[in-house]
Amino acid sequence: MEKLYEALGISPEVSAYAQKILAGLSERFQKIDETAEYNQLKVIKAMQDARVCAECFQATTGYGYNDLGRETLEKVYANVFHTEDALVRPQITCGTHALALALSANLRPGDEMISISGKPYDTLEEVIGIRPSCGSLAEYGVTYRQVELLPNGTFDLEGIRSALGEKTKLVAIQRSKGYLTRPTLSVEQIGEAIAFVKKMNPEIICMVDNCYGEFVQQMEPSDFGADMVVGSLIKNPGGGLAPIGGYIAGTKTCVERAAYRLTSPGIGKEVGATLGVMQSFYQGLFLAPTVTAAALKGAIFAANLYESLGFPVVPGGKEERYDIIQAVEFGKPEGVIAFCEGIQSAAPVDSYVTPEPWAMPGYDSDVIMAAGAFVQGSSIELSADGPIKPPYAVYFQGGLTWPHAKLGILKSLQRLYEKGLVTWENA
Repeated sequence: MEKLYEALGISPEVSAYAQKILAGLSERFQKIDETAEYNQLKVIKAMQDARVCAECFQATTGYGYNDLGRETLEKVYANVFHTEDALVRPQITCGTHALALALSANLRPGDEMISISGKPYDTLEEVIGIRPSCGSLAEYGVTYRQVELLPNGTFDLEGIRSALGEKTKLVAIQRSKGYLTRPTLSVEQIGEAIAFVKKMNPEIICMVDNCYGEFVQQMEPSDFGADMVVGSLIKNPGGGLAPIGGYIAGTKTCVERAAYRLTSPGIGKEVGATLGVMQSFYQGLFLAPTVTAAALKGAIFAANLYESLGFPVVPGGKEERYDIIQAVEFGKPEGVIAFCEGIQSAAPVDSYVTPEPWAMPGYDSDVIMAAGAFVQGSSIELSADGPIKPPYAVYFQGGLTWPHAKLGILKSLQRLYEKGLVTWENA
């Protein structure tokens, strides 16, 4: 084993230091495995109840009328998330697209949207119109406000009370941190906020951006009253096999509106060819609980390793986990770049490529992304990224298997060590 790690570029010094950290994580890892087992059984039960069969994997073309696989998969997702309905389509290109679809389908000119978890993820700024963009909600007369989280990372209930008004149609909650170093929100916290909003006005739609959070806990935000939970299939629920796609699970009314927006009024969920991706969607969902567990172990290892070296990490190494993302603050761009170089060099695909910061569409600064993935942009696979701006934090996530996640973290530390950006004296 040691010779293999050395062949992959891990020095004995880095390996020995990391092994000390791993020695104290067995109890945490056991709890993750217990959650994975629960969620695995939940997914199997959902598939059995929806009567998944081999015919569900057949491809359709053109209009895709009467696509058994598509219709059954949406029943499976509704069963998993305990919702009335679900929209799960390869035509939804990414998480941002899924969120934009859910918002534009359920908001009308004159309505107000309020984010009660502070600033949304960068790519949603143009969707909403915080940063002007063609086709934004603002262009269609939807107004926007946000309520910041309290300094301790919890919901500002009094601020929410003051913000809600007659025009408020939808409240948005982002479960994960995005490119912020705030805590991720637990489903219990989200449930308390939803209950508070519904007590103020039961007609307000509560939408949760569920990206990176699926299967991390035994419950989902929809179990706590969310009208819509929204996410990407190239993150947790796709299990690393889904080549594209997104989902919206929620009330029948909200999902139906999204379906009409995705296709056309009068058509809705009745069309949408699946073009041969159904087996990947089903099998990816089947694997998702254990794949998410592997990514969680990697995140916890990274948190404890870099925290021991004196770097600020969010969440902390001993904190409970509510998503698969681990933030590490380096305070300077060289740290972010070196970390991403290490992650890239651990990839099974494009390991020889050196990632560089660039002006990605939808972001307000240069961003560096490391992802030698089988599916382009699949952040359930081993990946790391971050904006090149203060506090110069990198966001690490993914790893389809725990050994790969471990290798990626070791390679990131190795690159920082080689560049003189970390020493054992930091510990």
